[in-house]
Amino acid sequence: MSPFFETITTIALAIVTLGIVSVLVSKKAQTPQVIQAAGSAFGNSMAVAEAPVTGASMNINLSYPGEDMTGSFGFG
Repeated sequence: MSPFFETITTIALAIVTLGIVSVLVSKKAQTPQVIQAAGSAFGNSMAVAEAPVTGASMNINLSYPGEDMTGSFGFG
């Protein structure tokens, strides 16, 4: 692996590790919501990957569990 990709991988791993530690340590972590969001992301990814093979129409769920995202990111 080239040094560039090693650096990118190291930075990404550090960010993920920091996120995991902050979720585990914080009193306001909302761990169940984080786990649910990760599961939703994986489920959406699988559905999108399978859609061309199965011919199913896929509506991606971009909402965060328990949060009203109206007006977020310029949408709504």
